[in-house]
Amino acid sequence: MERIHAICNHPGWKESVEKIQALEQDRIFCKHDPQHFLDVARLAWIENLEKNLGIEKELIYAAALLHDIGRHLQYEKGIPHDKGSAMLAEKIMDDCGFNKKEQEEVLSAILQHRIKETRSLDSFSGLIYRADKASRACLFCSARNACNWNEEKKNLKLTV
Repeated sequence: MERIHAICNHPGWKESVEKIQALEQDRIFCKHDPQHFLDVARLAWIENLEKNLGIEKELIYAAALLHDIGRHLQYEKGIPHDKGSAMLAEKIMDDCGFNKKEQEEVLSAILQHRIKETRSLDSFSGLIYRADKASRACLFCSARNACNWNEEKKNLKLTV
């Protein structure tokens, strides 16, 4: 997992995370921080093993660590965060030793992690979509009633 450590130490990743944390400091629900990224990675890895999908662990962790790093671009410039994340992720992955094929796989998962149609697919994109949603434990959230998500969208059941 050397390349995962490289991502976490990459100046561009760190800068994006710091910007997101500053912009979300007053947010009371669903922050996009390293804890969220790691929750997504762990849930995706578990499902990958359970369903025997065969997706490489480093690719899952890379996608999870990078899937929301463009969130500050959404706040600052109105760029959808999936597109902003993919733009930032490409250079970071290149700098961290991911080859073009691996980059394409991770970028595809990042770009599709918000598309509902991927939810039911046993694919890398579907895996990241489901892990992203399952990582939010709305059932226990103190901001549940203040959340802007409607009740149907909230994760009110523990799933893995």
